Amino acid sequence: MQLPRHVPALLALTFSLTGLAAAADDYQPGPDSSSKPGVPTGREEKLELGLSRIFPGASHNASVYIPAQYDPAKPACLMIFQDGGGYVSRTGSWRVPVVFDNLIAAGEMPVTIGLFIDPGVVAPPNEQALPRFNRSFEYDGLGPAYARFLIEEAIPELKKKYNISDKPDDRAIGGASSGAIAAFTAAWERPDAFRRVFSTIGTYVGLRGGNEYPTLIRKSEPKPLRVFLQDGSNDLNIYGGDWFNANQAMLSALTFSGYDVTHVWGDGGHTGKQGSAILPDALRWLWRDYGTALAPQRNDKQPLMKVLAPGQDWQLVAEGCKFTEGPDAAPDGSVFFSDPAQQKIFHVLPDGKVSLFAENTGGADGMAFGPDGRLYAACNQERSIAAWDIKSGTRSVIASDLDPNDLTVASNGNIWFTDHKNRKVWHVAPDGTKKVVDEGLSLPNGIVLSPDQSLLYVADTKGQFVWSWQINPDGTLANRQAYFHLHLPDAATGSGADGLATDTTGSLYVATSLGIQYCDQAGRVNGIISLPPNGRAANLAFGGPNLDTLYLTAGDKVWKRQLQVKGVRPANPPLKPEKPRL
Repeated sequence: MQLPRHVPALLALTFSLTGLAAAADDYQPGPDSSSKPGVPTGREEKLELGLSRIFPGASHNASVYIPAQYDPAKPACLMIFQDGGGYVSRTGSWRVPVVFDNLIAAGEMPVTIGLFIDPGVVAPPNEQALPRFNRSFEYDGLGPAYARFLIEEAIPELKKKYNISDKPDDRAIGGASSGAIAAFTAAWERPDAFRRVFSTIGTYVGLRGGNEYPTLIRKSEPKPLRVFLQDGSNDLNIYGGDWFNANQAMLSALTFSGYDVTHVWGDGGHTGKQGSAILPDALRWLWRDYGTALAPQRNDKQPLMKVLAPGQDWQLVAEGCKFTEGPDAAPDGSVFFSDPAQQKIFHVLPDGKVSLFAENTGGADGMAFGPDGRLYAACNQERSIAAWDIKSGTRSVIASDLDPNDLTVASNGNIWFTDHKNRKVWHVAPDGTKKVVDEGLSLPNGIVLSPDQSLLYVADTKGQFVWSWQINPDGTLANRQAYFHLHLPDAATGSGADGLATDTTGSLYVATSLGIQYCDQAGRVNGIISLPPNGRAANLAFGGPNLDTLYLTAGDKVWKRQLQVKGVRPANPPLKPEKPRL
């Protein structure tokens, strides 16, 4: 995208970072950054937000721009600027209200209310103490906290006075430096609330994890975002990273994953000169074709696209349970799942209807079908492993005096189960003999066999890895490795990994807090499937007549999603996948 070069005054924000390299920064404001005769003028006013709950004790200064064309009877679009005090002035460097006046009057952007918010400050307890300055904490970190602050606290206060659209396509968000990554993170975490991102001299470096974004963008299921990036070749290059290279890495990742993205590079440093100069054209680009819904783009270069079926998303299967768990597919592909708290097991019939299969289950949690066609369950309230004949409903106890959580059953009838209460992995032979085969994981949870049934995989919920062992002929385990390297949510000490499933290529699917992480045989995450609308994941299994539908238990709900791959049932004979690319 070619944009004209103009030069405004220095960005009216205070950055704590130092080390600015010499740069020309010879950009000047254009005509759309100055008031024009005959253009209706909006107004600016203060907005009281009060103390934050999301960021306890923090106060945030905020201002609002209301365009002259605003009609209370019609929902207005919204654009939020971080470090808001530097953007709201009509005589400063950015002059956002002036630019909005001109573009709205020209029909080059919709009627848009501007919300300008400064980072939070926690007042000191006395005059001898410093305030706590939350800028880096709120802006530079990944995760949903800042988006929650905007959605749950700031925007509701604004909506008390003004009619603001709830449509995510009607929401834009922007900022410079740390304010830019805060804007991107808000849209990345909550594309249901923000979809247009304006980012200048963005801090996508190693201050609080921003350097992870290019990797996450390449691996994650694309989101319906439109992103404008700007940076200069003389931007910061300090302890946290190289800003210009980081912004180029963001562009490369967004392009690789098919996003609607454009950029303008210059020769400037860590200032707002170029960003403020190109603001009018950037806003024209962000709001172009307004009224046409933004949608995620598909780029088949992403390995994940070999897994995701075009046009298929999560579909609700069941709801109203207390906590769903233990999905697995019967020989006909129909899926059973448990509700341990209610001591019930449900059956998702081939026609999609859900029926009650069993009650008083002893707290059946993780479940798996065996080669005999029976449904085996880890009954943790009863402290047993039991099996149901799905035709007669007859229940048999296989082993007792245990603390089972999840289990897998091999085609030869061997059972392995996790005991996260005692941090152990157990083996139960077909004759009922039981023994501990591993111990010491932080929280052993989900468990599954490799397709060829030579390896056992166990998820460590509190750790970062899914562990792998070779299986000895007697069911004991050997050659333990922290094998599958998972991505962690921001500020998490563990991945939240729970349920596991495999497909015919030998890939492993892991239900985690970040999404369904899809790993190749070599233990690398190739892609991250987004979580369903309720944002939760517990256990998963392939089901359906062709085993090409992924079923996910998630809190009080069960979801399904059709994929392009075919899953593996450990109860079936072993399957040797092709050798992976190493």
